[in-house]
Formats: sequence, structure tokens, C-alpha cells
Amino acid sequence: MSTSNNEIKVDEITTAGIQLKTSRRWLADAVELLSSMRFAISLLTIIAIASVIGTVLKQNEPMPNYVNQFGPFWFEVFGKLGLYAVYSSWWFLLIMTFLVISTSLCIARNAPKMIKDVRSWRENVREQSLRNFHHKAEWTSATAPAELARQLAERIAAKGYKTKLMAKDNATLISAKQGAANKWGYIFAHSAIVIICIGGLLDSDLPIRAQQWLYGKTPFNGNGIIAQIPEEHRLGLGNPTFRGNTLIPEGSASSTAIIPQKDGVMIQDLPFTIQLKKFIIDFYSTGMPKLFASEVVIRDNADGHTFAATIKVNQPLIYKGIAVYQSSFEDGGSKLKLTAYPMAGAGTASFPVSGEVNGTTPLVNNGNTDYTIEWSGFRPFNVENMAQSGDDLRAVTKAKSLNQRLGEDLSSHLGNAAKSANKKDLRNVGPSVQYKLRDKTGQAREFSNYMQSIKVDDAYVFLAGVRDTPDEPFRYLRIPADDEDTVQEWMRMRAALLNPELRQAAAHRYAQRAIPESREGIATLRVQLEQSATRGLSLFAGNDKQAGGQAGYLAISKFLEQVPPQEQEKAADIFMKILNGSMWDLWQVAREKDGLKELPADEKHARFLQLATNALSDASFYNAPVYLQMTGFDEIKASVFQITRSPGKKVVYLGCLLLVLGVFSMLYVRERRLWVWIRPDKDATGQSHALMAMSSQRKTLDFEKEFEVLRTQLKQSEA
Repeated sequence: MSTSNNEIKVDEITTAGIQLKTSRRWLADAVELLSSMRFAISLLTIIAIASVIGTVLKQNEPMPNYVNQFGPFWFEVFGKLGLYAVYSSWWFLLIMTFLVISTSLCIARNAPKMIKDVRSWRENVREQSLRNFHHKAEWTSATAPAELARQLAERIAAKGYKTKLMAKDNATLISAKQGAANKWGYIFAHSAIVIICIGGLLDSDLPIRAQQWLYGKTPFNGNGIIAQIPEEHRLGLGNPTFRGNTLIPEGSASSTAIIPQKDGVMIQDLPFTIQLKKFIIDFYSTGMPKLFASEVVIRDNADGHTFAATIKVNQPLIYKGIAVYQSSFEDGGSKLKLTAYPMAGAGTASFPVSGEVNGTTPLVNNGNTDYTIEWSGFRPFNVENMAQSGDDLRAVTKAKSLNQRLGEDLSSHLGNAAKSANKKDLRNVGPSVQYKLRDKTGQAREFSNYMQSIKVDDAYVFLAGVRDTPDEPFRYLRIPADDEDTVQEWMRMRAALLNPELRQAAAHRYAQRAIPESREGIATLRVQLEQSATRGLSLFAGNDKQAGGQAGYLAISKFLEQVPPQEQEKAADIFMKILNGSMWDLWQVAREKDGLKELPADEKHARFLQLATNALSDASFYNAPVYLQMTGFDEIKASVFQITRSPGKKVVYLGCLLLVLGVFSMLYVRERRLWVWIRPDKDATGQSHALMAMSSQRKTLDFEKEFEVLRTQLKQSEA
């Protein structure tokens, strides 16, 4: 019975031993994998790819920007991958952690061996082993072995080598080494990777995530006053690291920073309050900004101490371990005054509109409030490229088809206001306002209008931009400036074009002017001309059913498609002459209705009529109930500060220093080992035999040269 029990115990011990060996083998294999070079290179490759993504794709932008850029499907895909905040995503931080572990294990495995090798003199060599070296030399000397060893040691030491003499088998061995710092370069470089990664992890959002996990902190995704946001959305003064922003209008103050999160923001309380006294911006001669600076007053929230400071780009304010950087500038809620001109119907009555940037204003138009104005931006200056855009395409040769001419002309008038990058064409064109018109269904279009007239193609025009989505460029309607540098004459023509009575009166006047009554027998021709003028104005206004809902030159083009192709060119020329003539009379009829005198038919007003007609044709894409022209403003600037607490910054600096030292040591410091075996000469009493051998990690031309020099100098004692 006892024998059986002993056998069972032996089996249990054997099984436990096998399991222990298996677990140890598994642990050893895991350590071997984590500390291997292939694993570290794989991690570095993934980090490099992630860094490229983080550089190409703007990080921590508002989520609607990504939706507009990529669409709903890819927005969800990229969001799940964490590409909108790569450097704080869980997988990137996990890779960084594994890189720290891998590099630390590599250092732990190899550093002791390297340090031991640096301290070692490698004195366990033998004479025969030295003969196997590629770089070796032998000679005899009349000097006694002891004296020869002393002389050679001095010569080797004079070359910067550390030497050690030792007795070996009735012989003397000189062991010398130089460039041992090469091994320290490996240790420094790998330690630098660990230190830099640790510094990066210290400056990551891991502390914020830890507070969310441990203390129930959650992002805030609503609207409200910052001071009234609940405590669960705020981070205390003890938060060790953060990176946030704060926007402060002139005359206002802030003691918090906004930290963007994936599904909202966190509010970071600061130990001090920043009050913006004045924002300063300076410009180059081209009109481009060259200096952003903010004059601020800092008040310590603990003791009430205050001091003034100026924060500039690349010149941050550092107080209580927190750095305040000048990041950018925004509008702080400028007050705007505008005049609204109707862009639909035959009405001409304008009305004033007031607004505040970042606010909203109901658009009350003829008692209707179907639209809301969202004031999104204001610029007191705009540096634009005002290069000439070429000749008027409506004056191109008649060899082109009507559709081709109208298409080219339309393209020329729907383009951007600035197309060249030549500095001599840059000019400050004055203030502009940007806003959205949102209807009752929630649909919105964005507009950008310049306050002053701008010279484009040798004519002064008011630019009114529009776009349907934020990722589109603005398309500009060019409203010509009249004799008083206003848009009133164009607005008068726009309203008259949509008035059937005025169109009929203009057509009658044009027929009377084109075919005077003194001429006999052509009354029928005058009536036909009046009908053609009426039809042309109706087509141009978009009130003709055959135009298919089109207006402007597109409506005329669609109408002329009914003409046989061989007759289209001739019909187009006649139709355009009638349209241009009747548009002049429409303008004069509208002025007469408003009690104004008729304008002279000179070149100046003919040019205005041409530009006005072009703008009326292009107005179909503007598609807005009103055109808002800014008449005055009270600018309020705001500074955007980036506020950071980064304890890992100094750690990263230390890592960078070690990395530089390590790379320099590995690339420019060469480790060399030198041995000289000295024994009595067997063939001559009192003489010595010397065997020299030399090795290096890298065989270079410099090493070959150094070996030849040393061999020559050491053999000077040769008999």
C-alpha cells in the first residue's frame, strides 16, 4: 500500500515538474517574442502608419466636418477606428505600451551583457587564437620582453587606448581597447525610445480616461453657460495633464479650458483667470498677417494676485506649470448692420437687418418669417487675388455655337473671385460677412457677401457668394456697381424684369425706338418686333412655359433649340440684339416709374447694362429670398488660446537627448580591440617575439589605415 502511494506521489511530482517546465517555456517564448527585433519593428511600422494618418487627417475637428468630408458611411467606419483622434485612441496607446515593454525587455536582456563586455579586457586569448585574426603582425625585437611590453604599452596608450598588462603562460599580454562608448550608444538609443514613449503616455489623455472610469466623469454634449455645467463634466485642478482651448473676446475673461472628446467636451478648471485686454494683429506689405499677439491680465484664483503679460505665437505664457499658447483668433461677436434687398418677386423695398456673429436673427420679409439668419463669420479685411480673369466671353467669335458660348460665359461668371497666386495681384478688398439662411424644414445654404465693390475685369462689382455644403467652394454672383457705387440700379432692373407690365412697356418702347412712326407701311413689323421683345424678356425672366422653368441665357438657349440647326446662329444674333435693346428700355422704364430721369446711352452705361444682364442671368443659382449687403459693423476680436499641462515634456526632452547621444555613439564611435602577445624569442637569448592582433565591429578604410599606422609604430622596436 505504501509502495503504491509513493508511486502516486512520484507521478504527481513528475506531472507538476512537466507543467512547471511547460509554463516556464511558454513564458520564455513570450519574453523572446516581445523582446525580439522583428516585434519592435512591427510596432514601429504600425506607429509610423498611424502617424501618417494623424498628419494627413486633421485631428479633433468637429464631427460635422468629418461627415461633410467623408459621408455618413465612411464617417462611421473611420470613427470606429478612432482615426479622428489617432494619438489618443485605445489601440495607439496600447501599441505604445507594448513598444515600451518590448524595448524595456530588450534592454534588460542585452544591457548587462554589453556593460560586462565594455568592462571586460578579453584577456582569455591565446597566442594561437591571435594568429587566426585577419589583422595581425609579428616581429622580433632585441629588447627584453619586460621592457618591450612597457614600451609598447606606452605607445598604445599614446594613441588613446586604455591598456592592461598581464602575465600569461611565460609571456606578457597587452590588452587594449578604445571606443567602448559604442555599446553605451545602443543602451542610450533604446532607453530613449522607452523614455520618449513614457513621456508621450504621460501627456496623453490616459489621466482623463482614468477619471472617467474611476470617478464617473462624462463628456458634456449640450449647450449652456460654462459656469453652470455640472461637476460630472468638469476636471479639477489636480488633473496632471491636459490639452484644451479657450476663446476669449476682448474685454472678457475665462478660467476654464475646453477639452474636445469624441462625444462632447470636458471642462478643465484652471488655477488662474485670463482676461483679454486687447488683441493685436500686424500685416506684411502684401496684406497677409505676420503677427498675432494678445495683451492679457492673469489673476491667480487662490490669492488674487494679478499681473499683465503679452502672449505671442511661439512665445507662450507659463504659469503654475500650465502653458498658454496663442493659437489663433476668431470673431468675438461683432455687431453687424445690413440692408436686405429682395431677390424674389417684383418688390423693390429694402429693409434694415441687424445681427451678431455667432448669433441668429429671424428674417422678417413682407411679414413672413420662413427663414432664420445664422451669422457664422465676419472679416474686417480680405486679402484676395484680383488678377484679370480674361476677356468677356460674350464677345467671342460667332464661329462658336450659341450653347457653347453661353456655357463658357456662364462658367466665367460662376467661378471663384480669386484664381491666381501671384503676390502682385493680392489686394485687401475690405470687409465681408458670412451667414446661413435656414428655412423651416432645417435646410440651409451658406452665403458670403463683400461689403465694398471690387474691381474685377476692369469693372466694379459687388461679390455675393453662395454654396450648398461646407466642402464646396463659393460661387459668386457679380452685381455691377452703379454710378453711386450701390446695387440699387441692378435691384431696380431685377424687380422690373419680374414685372409683366413693365416688360410689356419696355417691349413697346423698344419697338417704337427701333422702328420710328415716321416710317410708313411697317406697322405690322413694329407689332412683330414688340411681340419678339416681350417674348425675349419673358424667357429671360423665366416666365415662359417653353423654357422649362429655366431663366436667363439658359432659357434662351433652350428656346432656340427649337430652331433648325442651320438657322440657330442667325436666330441667336437677332434674338440677342432684341434682348439687349429691350433690356435698356426696361431699365429706363423702371427709372421713369420711380421718378428718375433717363440715363444717357453712352459707353459707361452700356457696359453697366451688359454686366447687369449677365448678373440677372446668373442670379438663378443664387436662389435666396434676399441679398444682404453690410452697411456697418462694430468689430469685437477674440483670441483662441491653447492651454496645456504637459509633465511629459521634460521627459521627452531627456529622451531626445539620450537618443541623440545614442545615435551619435553608434554611428561615429568605433570600438577597437588590440592585443600584443610578447614572449622570449626561442632562437635568440635576450630577445623578444611580439604578435599583434586587432579587431573592430566595422571594417572601414579608417580602420585599415589605423591598423597600418599602429603596426608601423609598434614594430619600431624590431631587431
